[in-house]
Amino acid sequence: MTASPDIKSANHMWGGRFAEGPDAIMQAINASIGFDKRLYAQDIAGSRAHAAMLAATGIITPSDAEAIGEGLLTVLSEIETGAFPFRTDLEDIHMNVENRLKEIVGTPAGRLHTARSRNDQVAVDFRLWVRDQCDAAIAGLTLLMRAFVAQAEAGADWVMPGFTHLQTAQPVTWGHHMLAYVEMFARDRSRFEDARQRMNECPLGAAALAGTGFAIDRQMTARALGFDRPTANSLDSVSDRDFALEFLAASSICAMHLSRFAEELVIWSSAQFRFVRLSDKWTTGSSIMPQKKNPDAAELLRAKIGRILGATVALFTVMKGLPLTYSKDMQEDKEQVFDAADTLMLCLAAMTGMVGDMTANRAVLAAAAASGFSTATDLADWLVRELGLPFREAHHVTGTLVALAEAKGCDLPDLSIAEMCAVHPGINPSVYSVLGVENSVRSRQSYGGTAPDQVRAQVARWQKALA
Repeated sequence: MTASPDIKSANHMWGGRFAEGPDAIMQAINASIGFDKRLYAQDIAGSRAHAAMLAATGIITPSDAEAIGEGLLTVLSEIETGAFPFRTDLEDIHMNVENRLKEIVGTPAGRLHTARSRNDQVAVDFRLWVRDQCDAAIAGLTLLMRAFVAQAEAGADWVMPGFTHLQTAQPVTWGHHMLAYVEMFARDRSRFEDARQRMNECPLGAAALAGTGFAIDRQMTARALGFDRPTANSLDSVSDRDFALEFLAASSICAMHLSRFAEELVIWSSAQFRFVRLSDKWTTGSSIMPQKKNPDAAELLRAKIGRILGATVALFTVMKGLPLTYSKDMQEDKEQVFDAADTLMLCLAAMTGMVGDMTANRAVLAAAAASGFSTATDLADWLVRELGLPFREAHHVTGTLVALAEAKGCDLPDLSIAEMCAVHPGINPSVYSVLGVENSVRSRQSYGGTAPDQVRAQVARWQKALA
């Protein structure tokens, strides 16, 4: 009787094809256990579901399935308590778990790999892990949106300058500005929700690439692992990582939105703006300048998109030229996704903390809202509405008045009626009713506008949606 090779030998996983073990450098470049051990929970969940299905379909005995299931729980406990001996010579999380399982339960462990391959095994592990990250991102974004909604509710009628080109454009409300980011992050959340729905198909059972001749029940394993259905094509099941790419793409867009608000925080907290105050929790000092209070957390958040977008480009580059089906290149699919997911969750938590903790300087916001001729558009609209001027003529008249005020070193409300009538004789004292920033924002009553009533309506809508 020929003895079975010891599963502890790296050659065993390749069968009898290789007479010698791998070179040390080959082993180093080939092994993935240094990073794919993060998939341990998903790997064990997939194996337990697979073993239960093999027993239910009569491919292995119930007693073997029970031994495998219990042994895998022991492995899980060892990993979670730090007692598990990860081994580089066993390459990856799959073989590390299976080797330890054999040490615990003996012969039944060798039956676990029936009707599957490491190709479909890693596909299901990674898909489960990315699905969990989508759930985490959705939860993190929900908390962040609530923080912005709370700011919007508090400042629904606080006036501040709205900008285009970072130049004063029209007055808006603080609440309106906060809700702009709620809308952005809501779209980010929906992208993760959409990605999760698309990826929620189970590749387990595709085996190496062609399926299996065993009478397995893929519906059963899909249900056990919380998938909507099994994947419909075995070649596609093991060869694509578009679910990870979609997660990275959604993460990149979300990180871009985080970076935009981080930039605003950097500007707003400067001595030149003083729009907001960040607490000591989110700022640092200087080693030489005692007066400094640097918005380092915001600056770091502004930079983090580089890592996340870099991960997206890296995985696209790995996948772009691969023929069907599995290639070892795809081992390079995980590290950048792990890093991007970790980075995104850190950024979401930090931004939620900063938004919840920041204090807006209402007086400074109001003063800035009234500067820079921010009600010029209101004046042009008044000329159209009250005097019947074509908008282009009203635009020209208003521009002339702005130039006059600028030359005098004053703002539009400081011009006298006589000075305004010299530009257009139809202007009368009622024009001053539209030159105040409070009146300006109250007039923007169109749906989605900056009027406080509109802002409060949107706050109520989001509070209900996020409850």
